[in-house]
Amino acid sequence: MRALSSHRERHVADRIGWLRAAVLGANDGIVSTASLIIGVAAASVQAAGQTSAIVIAGTAGLVAGAMSMAAGEYVSVSAQADTERAELARERRELIDDPRGELAELAAIYVARGVHPDTANAVATQLMARDAIGAHARDELDITPGARARPVQAAFASAASFTVGAALPLLTVFVVPPGSLIWAVGAGSLLFLALLGAVGAKTGRATVWRGTARVTFWGAFAMAATAAIGHLIGGAV
Repeated sequence: MRALSSHRERHVADRIGWLRAAVLGANDGIVSTASLIIGVAAASVQAAGQTSAIVIAGTAGLVAGAMSMAAGEYVSVSAQADTERAELARERRELIDDPRGELAELAAIYVARGVHPDTANAVATQLMARDAIGAHARDELDITPGARARPVQAAFASAASFTVGAALPLLTVFVVPPGSLIWAVGAGSLLFLALLGAVGAKTGRATVWRGTARVTFWGAFAMAATAAIGHLIGGAV
């Protein structure tokens, strides 16, 4: 009899948690900071403002956004982790109180997936003998080690990626003349967004052009909206 292969495939789902947080953070960093800079710059054109005000606004937006992303992601993922822990604790109690019922429940899950009842019962028995809570967590609760909620990891990924994303349009302020600031930040940010969309889609094994077009369109919309509002407010004050 041939020995079972030790080959193990790695799927995108194993890293979907931190990937989602990182892409979301970088995207928010670029869009929010670029929009803030463009909005303030558009107002400054009307109000004869200085570049220093734009730098201050952009830097404040970077710091506030990074902290907000980290806090929001930590709270959100912590709530998910609390729910997972509560579900696992409940499952452990049920395994103690009604092991036969839990065995039948697990076997029924396999039958629903197309496994013959006798085979499903045998598989459920063997899996529960080896790791009862692991089997129920995976097949009943859909909780796997690779997909477990990790609040600290998600918070760090969000804050770090937001900071990197926000730094890109902010650095543009220092290298272009004030008269070209709005167009330079807008064009550079759209380029960064396109690259981010392509990388995110490629990493997630999705359609590259669709991911690129999606983030670029909404980024352009956000920057155009803040530029228009900044222009109107700058002309009114």
